[in-house]
Amino acid sequence: MPALRNSVELTQVIEWEDGHSKRVEDYLAAEEPLEIRVDGRPLTVTMRTPGDDRELAVGFLWTEGLIEALEQIVTLGQDESETGAKSNRIEVELQEGAFEPVEMQRNFFAASSCGICGKASIEAIRNRGLHAPNREFRISPEILCALPDRLRGQQQVFGRTGGMHAAALFNAEGELIQLREDIGRHNAVDKVVGWALLAGLLPLAQHVLMVSGRGGFEIVQKAIAAGIPAVASVSAPSSLAVKLARELNLTLVGFLRGRRFIIYAGHERCLLSTR
Repeated sequence: MPALRNSVELTQVIEWEDGHSKRVEDYLAAEEPLEIRVDGRPLTVTMRTPGDDRELAVGFLWTEGLIEALEQIVTLGQDESETGAKSNRIEVELQEGAFEPVEMQRNFFAASSCGICGKASIEAIRNRGLHAPNREFRISPEILCALPDRLRGQQQVFGRTGGMHAAALFNAEGELIQLREDIGRHNAVDKVVGWALLAGLLPLAQHVLMVSGRGGFEIVQKAIAAGIPAVASVSAPSSLAVKLARELNLTLVGFLRGRRFIIYAGHERCLLSTR
């Protein structure tokens, strides 16, 4: 599968087990820089796993508030080498006046483990005018508990490398709608959002986003930008993620493992029994 080949690299390693060592082949999650350029000028460089780069670029522009409609993108291009491999650069041309030139001065830089440096503030989200997602969305605890296994079962690259994050979109019945993997958890979310935007599915008002790893601030703000009413993760959220989720009424679930989870915000969307 071409997408999988682009996402992993094969290397020689020494494996030690119970006093014995041997040379074996091992798979590594691929990590390369992707430069996103807008109107011929550099906007950001993010360390990502190659694959679904166009979706990543479109999702990034949307979740960071740099575009408000897909129609604002005039062209979206990525060169190929003579061997057919995709380049590490995405060129985007936007409609004139899509956003102020000062936005280009922000010099975004994203590392694979952190989100967008310098933007993690609730005030910045307030200034964007984002609204609370669908208040009528409901999902049952039984379906929530089934999501981690369904996500893990579809992680092709993680199965080979053990070193990838995933973001998966499910409906209220627990049906998997889309899944993307990346070495950066925020990149995986942007790929899902970019896919939805290109498919004309935003806002994702009837969906839950399941992410591997922790539920950080950048995950919550990207979900809200996409209109997603609920986010679930297998690990802990950050304090800022909880504050943002509570302020904008997003359902935030953490430590979703086995038959247990913790609701940090928006409990009314979970169909809980009272006792």
